Amino acid sequence: MKKVAIYGQPYNAAAIKEVLILLEELEKKNIVAFFEENFYNLFSKDKSLPRKYPTFSHFNDLNNSFDFLFTIGGDGTILRAVTYIRDLDIPILGINTGRLGFLATIQKDEIKEAIELLLKKEYDIQERALLSVKTIPETDAFSEFYFALNEITVARKNTTSMIGVKTYLDDEYLTNYWADGLIISTPTGSTGYSLSCNGPVVLLNSKSIIITPIAPHNLNARPLIISDNTKIRLEISGRENDFLMSLDSRIATIEKKTQLFIEKAPFTIQSILFKNQSFLKTLRGKLLWGEDTRNKPNT
Repeated sequence: MKKVAIYGQPYNAAAIKEVLILLEELEKKNIVAFFEENFYNLFSKDKSLPRKYPTFSHFNDLNNSFDFLFTIGGDGTILRAVTYIRDLDIPILGINTGRLGFLATIQKDEIKEAIELLLKKEYDIQERALLSVKTIPETDAFSEFYFALNEITVARKNTTSMIGVKTYLDDEYLTNYWADGLIISTPTGSTGYSLSCNGPVVLLNSKSIIITPIAPHNLNARPLIISDNTKIRLEISGRENDFLMSLDSRIATIEKKTQLFIEKAPFTIQSILFKNQSFLKTLRGKLLWGEDTRNKPNT
């Protein structure tokens, strides 16, 4: 390992402790660190960092000469970092300073150990599928980043009225969801927004896409799991002229007449999984499966 990228949210000044620990360990191993520019500026203004570091500010500033990309924050930070990596073969490792941490799995006190495991190559690479979307008419709302690691969501905007989402699978009509919106998620995203709307938890290697309605009016509408080879087309109707489309944490306004074409993206994102970690272990820990808190004292 010779060169790494570091990404964090430009408002997360509280991450300075983890940043300094990470930099100290990297410098011990003579590893060059590049900061995302806005994140770097957050600390360089008050001279919190020990010295100056090179920066990147765009997808084109990264290439396959980088060994890893470290994110410092929560799962949302990783979702943002994906827009810089795209189809590059740069594995992501998330240092969790957020809350739940399904994606950012390294805790604050595990940074030193994580660097050692990376150098010893004691890890596996998890390939995480993404979704891509095209619109007719075309929109530049998301510039060149027409993909999502967690989910693509359509939802109502500026109204309490529900919207209708006509859904076609491989050009065959499925149904018209009358709801607050519709979530199309990857297995990675099954533990995100979809889960909060009663969607199923799906294992990462299942090669599936999950369709989850948001507060459906037709109460017999249920989440649906389909093959990730399926091509999805959505047509939106409703009282308002606009609706919202989100790709992970990025949101844009789309006209009602717009059609959405969603399918599995032609590339994957690589995430690091250490030998002592597993997705099932993460599920048990984060969702408290098997825990009985009824007899625990209040704190």
